[in-house]
Amino acid sequence: MEGKDLEFAVNGERFKVKSVDPSTTLLEFLRLNTPFKSVKLACGEGGCGACLVILSKYDPDSEQVKEHSINSCLTLLCSINGCSITTSEGLGNAKNGFHPIHTRFAGFHASQCGFCTPGMCISLYSALSNSSGRGGLTVSEAEKSIAGNLCRCTGYRPIVDACKSFAADVDIEDLGLNSFWKKGDSKESMLKRLPCYDPKEHLVTRTTFPEFLKKKSVFRNGLDHRWTTPCSVTELGNVLEESANSVGSLKLVVGNTGNGYYKDDDEGRFDRYVDISRIPEMLVIKRDENGIEIGAAVTISNVIDALKEEEGSSNFKKMAAHMEKIGNRSIRNSASIGGNLVMAQSRKFPSDITTLLLAADASVHMLNNRIIKKIKLQEFLDSPPVLNSKQVLLKVVIPAWTADTGLLFETYRAAPRSIGNALPYVNAAFFARVSHQTVDECLLAFGSYGGDHSIRAREVERFLTGKLLSHSILHEAMDLLRGIIAPSKDTSYPEYRKALAVGFLFEFFYPLIDNNNGHSNGHVDPTESPLPFLSSSQQVLESNEFQPVGEAVVKAGAALQASGEAVFVDDIPTLPDCLHGAFIYSTEPLAKIKSISFRGNVAPAGVFAVLTFKDIPQQGQNIGSKTVFGPGPLFADELTQCAGQRIALVVADTQKHADRAAKLAVVEYDVKNLEEPILTVEDAVKRSSFFDVYPMFYPEPVGDVVEGMKEADRKILLAEFRLGSQYFFYMEPQTALALPDEDNCLKVFSSSQAPEYVHSVIATCLGLPEHNVRVITRRVGGGFGGKALKSMPVATACALAAHKLNRPVKMYLNRKTDMIMAGGRHPMKVTYNVGFRSDGKLTALELTMLIDAGTEPDVSPILPRNIMGPLRKYDWGALSFDVKVCKTNLPSRTAMRAPGEVQGSYIAEAIIESVASSLQMEADEVRKINLHSYSSLRKFYKHISGEEDEYTLPLLWDKVEISSELEKRVEMVKEFNRCNVWRKRGISRVPIVHQVMQRPTPGRVSILSDGSVVVEVGGIEIGQGLWTKVRQMVAYGLGLTKCAGSDELIERIRVVQADTLGLIQGGFTAGSTTSESSCEAVRLCCVILVERLKPAMDKLMVEKSGSVTWNLLIQQAYAQSVNLSASALYTPQFSSMEYLNYGVGVSEVEVDVITGKTEILRSDIIYDCGKSLNPAVDLGQVEGAFVQGIGFFMMEEYTTDEKGLVVQQGTWDYKIPTVDTIPKQFHVEILNTGHHKDRVLSSKASGEPPLLLAASVHCATRSAIREARKQSLSWNCNDGNVDVSGADFELPVPATMPVVKDLCGLYSVEKYLEGTICGK
Repeated sequence: MEGKDLEFAVNGERFKVKSVDPSTTLLEFLRLNTPFKSVKLACGEGGCGACLVILSKYDPDSEQVKEHSINSCLTLLCSINGCSITTSEGLGNAKNGFHPIHTRFAGFHASQCGFCTPGMCISLYSALSNSSGRGGLTVSEAEKSIAGNLCRCTGYRPIVDACKSFAADVDIEDLGLNSFWKKGDSKESMLKRLPCYDPKEHLVTRTTFPEFLKKKSVFRNGLDHRWTTPCSVTELGNVLEESANSVGSLKLVVGNTGNGYYKDDDEGRFDRYVDISRIPEMLVIKRDENGIEIGAAVTISNVIDALKEEEGSSNFKKMAAHMEKIGNRSIRNSASIGGNLVMAQSRKFPSDITTLLLAADASVHMLNNRIIKKIKLQEFLDSPPVLNSKQVLLKVVIPAWTADTGLLFETYRAAPRSIGNALPYVNAAFFARVSHQTVDECLLAFGSYGGDHSIRAREVERFLTGKLLSHSILHEAMDLLRGIIAPSKDTSYPEYRKALAVGFLFEFFYPLIDNNNGHSNGHVDPTESPLPFLSSSQQVLESNEFQPVGEAVVKAGAALQASGEAVFVDDIPTLPDCLHGAFIYSTEPLAKIKSISFRGNVAPAGVFAVLTFKDIPQQGQNIGSKTVFGPGPLFADELTQCAGQRIALVVADTQKHADRAAKLAVVEYDVKNLEEPILTVEDAVKRSSFFDVYPMFYPEPVGDVVEGMKEADRKILLAEFRLGSQYFFYMEPQTALALPDEDNCLKVFSSSQAPEYVHSVIATCLGLPEHNVRVITRRVGGGFGGKALKSMPVATACALAAHKLNRPVKMYLNRKTDMIMAGGRHPMKVTYNVGFRSDGKLTALELTMLIDAGTEPDVSPILPRNIMGPLRKYDWGALSFDVKVCKTNLPSRTAMRAPGEVQGSYIAEAIIESVASSLQMEADEVRKINLHSYSSLRKFYKHISGEEDEYTLPLLWDKVEISSELEKRVEMVKEFNRCNVWRKRGISRVPIVHQVMQRPTPGRVSILSDGSVVVEVGGIEIGQGLWTKVRQMVAYGLGLTKCAGSDELIERIRVVQADTLGLIQGGFTAGSTTSESSCEAVRLCCVILVERLKPAMDKLMVEKSGSVTWNLLIQQAYAQSVNLSASALYTPQFSSMEYLNYGVGVSEVEVDVITGKTEILRSDIIYDCGKSLNPAVDLGQVEGAFVQGIGFFMMEEYTTDEKGLVVQQGTWDYKIPTVDTIPKQFHVEILNTGHHKDRVLSSKASGEPPLLLAASVHCATRSAIREARKQSLSWNCNDGNVDVSGADFELPVPATMPVVKDLCGLYSVEKYLEGTICGK
């Protein structure tokens, strides 16, 4: 056996590994053993794209390099023997020059926090590489290239534009705002200014494959007996025989993608790994007249390519099109068809491929004790789990289809995302031979519905075979099918899944009945349309009044983020003696903790210590977070207060060992003599379990509600609805690094929005004076409020461990733990009475709200104030409320982007919708009638309203009506709904009024001897462009010296990391106003510096006859010992610290009545930014917030089980928006509304308010559902079951596919057929 060492290259650098744990992933190796940090660990499941790299292999036969993207978080290091790996730094970097992908991402403003950006760049690079031999990338391919990547910041639109700029067929004028050209430039000028991309030069992985890897002919690493790479089926048989006679578990490996779902390697389950990806017999793709044979180790991507190449039948191409919706491209590049089938057979994996192959009547070849046997796929699926045996799946055989005009084949899939990495609720594939409406033969396969595996609906097949299709026959077949589709008891939405299966059967057969029109019937489109081109427009006004403030300057460090060289906390090189931490959390909501041990009473490998509240120094306190409302504990003491509460910290030699040990922890609980936990707001009310709300956070009522109710012609009384929670899904999980220092000091690096508070909590916990603690935060990989309080216990636990063990300690929460502990947005129950006149004018609103705050106060007591701000956007006549902040035994909720505001704004819209429905009026008309006049605005908002000319909402309302062509489109929607049975559209216009408040913020500006400038601010760069705006403001402020060349000053300014001992009183970075407050702080610093420089400037002006350069001025100032460092604490005036933001959004959606899928066809937004400090940054904030709002209103389920433990625990079951779920047309205008005397250079906030506009999508969906329900009622036969109950309904948040389908009618297809049969 040649080459026992593992040998490969990373970015051209040679690596040889002599010994390694075979469960080590490529990502682990890259992050711990190389200087390349662009590969990020965000999910560990292959579900986000942050860890992507390019894997290149040299084929000596063709002398070609073959390459594709892979997930380094799943790929096992041993499997890349002989390969070359390229990370984003390997494409280009700051030292050698950035790649055009990096510079275009920066120039199109496509990077905000930057944590996901290197993975995005790799996805695009892979697409460019794959398309290089066939005429280049198309626009459609460019859009799809990032379909498997997650971004929580940007809303994807600028990323899509950056990708499309590489497409051969792009119309360059369709690309959005960028730094390369100005509006009005010619196409020629645009192309010239775009950073040049030449495939011959820039497809670097193809031209730089290392020679030393080409020379090595056979790569068969043994490393030790734990990793084996057989090169034939015979050798595989020998390995299996050998392992059968030994103790221990064995894992067959191709791409290891199954570990993303089952996470077996995380638990150290396997004693031996066998890499079967190099066995020629298992890599074969063979075609003949009987069909196609595919080796079990062939990747899904290669299967797709092979099926696309099949001549003579479109059915193989349909199978390929369906497979392209499985996982994402990088997963398909690694995952094997055999692995997919075995996971489905042995572990109930919800596979699409098994369903497709069942309908194709496929067979498989199995190796068992050196005997190869061919069996039908159904027999394979029904047999005992092969993973528990020594059998191996060798190949799959798909029989050929004979050319036949009566042959029909279709596939179906309903999933939360069309192409963006989501498991289906149900999939199906149908084959049939039909002649003259008679079914001669059919194979009907269904999967992913919650059964053990995909099945053939044989009873339905037998029933239909030989039958002449009719409405009644199809109805009977669907009744039969409902009895066959039997989801297991723990399956979510079982009735929805049954309805999907029935709907798919209807979609397949109904067009054959309806006037014998064939399969292109207008009622049903059985094939999903391809992803339409995303189109967008942005209108922004750049201002030159305060240059460079007001210009669309590229985000500071954007190219560095794209290349992956921007340093986040976990990128800081690990010191040799560094330890790593992982939390053990409670799985009981209220229980005494009797003991903590490990499975088998044996400490897992690498464990150094287990710390609990007892390990906190005697002079310290058990504190893990704090606000003005009180502290929260670091660890549970003898009593755990909620499931998910921190109980202990495991400290081990590696993060992997720490995580593994935390999983193996056994906590013994005792619930005797304890009262029942409070797990609902209703329970909290019964037991009077509330947090106090200070009067300053509890708004005053407006007007006299009793009188308002008397004025009402109509009332809606005791209406009720609930709002769910939402998880932050920042791409960078919670992380911290603590370093013990001399004299009992600590230096802590924390990914935090509130380093000052982290600092204070650590000092209090350890009983140290605050000057012994230093907290440093350079940048945060997304926060959205989740890195404020929730970052504190992570950093504090690290600090405690470092202090106690006198070793550096790092902690990087895995995604599951992060989700369980995060708390997220506040769920709530809302009850209201509303009075209104028959013309739609509101007269009074009474609200009762129960907010679930969880077990700690956190910032929950501010919620009443935050909710009532945006809710007052309409003139309610009079308004009163009773808001209770409930203390429950659930994880404490915390501030999430627009905390309370998004709920308050939506509550107003939900009430407006109910009023409109009650009056049978258009909701838009009711909204318009109740928009504030300036006088009513003053009544509801008092002094916060500002001057009358600052109230721009009526202007925005009218302006968006024109720009969105609202009136015309409303009529088009009505016409569409009249003409379409199974698709319904809705359109909605929603206004927002969002109150924000500035807070005191520090800054320091220092001018160095060479004229370069270093800036410190209290605000943290979390992706919102704070550093960029601060640089612009400093350039403006120092530019007032009027030096020659001062217009280039911005390039000489660097904003540095926050250091709590370097700049104190940093406060929280939250509430949308930290950027403007930080800008004002540094502006005040610049005023001081310009004043100090004035004497030197005046002197030089005389000496140099009026022309003084910046360098000369600074040299003179240094010579005169002028103090060139200035600090300031910006403290806003009480009278103007709060102000209102305005915006209006129009969204149009299309709902699939059969599946419940909602597609956002178009969204138009107009937002008042005052005079934007940076229109590109603010545009990114508007779009990103809006898309995050889409997640809240339409997609993201963040729920708890019966014990209060979070159910969703990763990318498999928590779905944030992806590129295929954002508006297909996305038009945003940032209105520059001129002078606002009390604002920072007349600017206004943009970070949170636009999120509220996403309610327009939810309201449009409600409108579409209403049309579907009206239609459903028209189908009712006298004896038919009523599936929906009319126009009055409440659409829950989030309005997921099952929710929408339920409201459209779970029996809609049956009712339609019943109506047809009875003549309706």
